[in-house]
Amino acid sequence: MKEYLSQKNIAYTEHDVSADRDAAIEMVEKTKQMGVPVIIIDDRDILIGFDPAKLDELLSSGKKK
Repeated sequence: MKEYLSQKNIAYTEHDVSADRDAAIEMVEKTKQMGVPVIIIDDRDILIGFDPAKLDELLSSGKKK
């Protein structure tokens, strides 16, 4: 995931929910689940897991706004 985003020059913030309890609680509150990875784009789109095609789609739609 990190390599994929870096290759595309996409800035991101990483949170280790196994070590950061507050980040884990926030993730569960926003997504209603505990699966990782979780990608939140502009506080509007949430992607659970690593799906490059869906991620590209969400990032493309965000750039149009």
